[in-house]
Amino acid sequence: MVFSSISFIYYFLPVVLLLYAATPYRYKNITLFVSSLIFYFAGEPVFFLLLILSSIIDYTHSRTIERYRGTPKAKRALVRSIVMNLGLLVFFKYGNFIVDNLNTLLSLNIDIPDIPLPIGISFFTFQTMSYTIDVYRGQAKAKKSFLGVGTFVALFPQLIAGPIVRYKSVEKELTQRVHSLNLFGEGVSRFVVGLGKKVLLANTLAVLVEKTLSVSDPSVLQYWLGAIGFVFQIYFDFSGYSDMAIGLGKMFGFHFPENFHYPYMARSITDFWRRWHMSLGQWFRDYVYIPLGGNRVTKKRWFLNILIVWFLTGLWHGASWNYVLWGVLFGAVLIFEKFVGLKWLQKIPKIFCHAYVLGIVLVSFVIFKYESTQDMLEVFRGMFGQLDIPLVSRESMMDLRQYIVTFLIAGIGTTSWPKRWAQTLSRSNTLKKLYSPIAVISLFMLMMMTTGYLVDGSFNPFLYFRF
Repeated sequence: MVFSSISFIYYFLPVVLLLYAATPYRYKNITLFVSSLIFYFAGEPVFFLLLILSSIIDYTHSRTIERYRGTPKAKRALVRSIVMNLGLLVFFKYGNFIVDNLNTLLSLNIDIPDIPLPIGISFFTFQTMSYTIDVYRGQAKAKKSFLGVGTFVALFPQLIAGPIVRYKSVEKELTQRVHSLNLFGEGVSRFVVGLGKKVLLANTLAVLVEKTLSVSDPSVLQYWLGAIGFVFQIYFDFSGYSDMAIGLGKMFGFHFPENFHYPYMARSITDFWRRWHMSLGQWFRDYVYIPLGGNRVTKKRWFLNILIVWFLTGLWHGASWNYVLWGVLFGAVLIFEKFVGLKWLQKIPKIFCHAYVLGIVLVSFVIFKYESTQDMLEVFRGMFGQLDIPLVSRESMMDLRQYIVTFLIAGIGTTSWPKRWAQTLSRSNTLKKLYSPIAVISLFMLMMMTTGYLVDGSFNPFLYFRF
């Protein structure tokens, strides 16, 4: 079950909200926990118990850490917890990848196991690990009740695709959260906007992107349309889902962290990664980069720390060398910027800074898009005129005319302009009284448009399901 589905929007969510509203305050977590388990079971019945097991691992080990704080036994409990969590992640996500590479490197003939990937395992593994680590560091207290830990881990608004919520950021709200009509209204508004981004923009662009390698009349322009389309698609797909998660959190009284802050407006790749998938970047910073020594080491070790973090970031996204290449590419660019790039970027006009960022992002997302190296190289050859194809074809011109308005809307939507325009209208003395009715009508129309799109049974992929 995904947020951008009729079954979730019009069946699951209304029932859960009604049950939650009818539940006495002290029992609301029970309703949330059970609802979250049903949500995960509906999408992943085979691995339903894996989510429970992950919660039990960190619940029991955090209790041991709390009880034996400051002793070797607490440290051993932390290590066991990390090893067990990473063991589950490695087995289910990287088992096939590891065996395949061993066969290639050592000329073995080990049967590659058919290990399916549990939905959201990368996200909830990182969340459970952060809980135990924060308890060990004394930044959070271990919950005495399993219900508190289980609710945190299984919380359905952010379970399968983030943002990666750290336990200490919602620790108080797990037991003492405020519910209000204003907060609920903010949540509904955020959810609808995110839904519109996902369904009307990301899904529309996905149709164009998916035909890149199968087009009957290929051209250089067609490959560029596919690459640019994917840059927009992945942003609106993932940021839209994050918006929906944050909105759902507010409906239930939670304040989840922001995950995107107009990354395509960045003036450097360093700035880009402060704005893109922020919860993942902060997780690696606090639990990998800083423990490795961060930048408080020699320059060579500092560069190595950056490469380690970005190697792991790439690998986190998927069991493929293309993801590793994607991560290492960004690590190398970040090292370049820290050494000379940022000083250089400060001296050139902003437009060239944005062009530099968008150029690297576009190339990196072609690497990210295609797990097959052969497909990736074909797209690059097509983009840069290395295939025996024309610059422009009839089909590519038809696609350009069909998607040009979508591209323009998407381009504006990646900036802060719409938000600034809305704020200007809300402060206008002339339009202040009309702002709220206009906003409500706009949200209602957006909801109707997305519903019509979904009822029509149109293409509705979700990129981050595979992570």
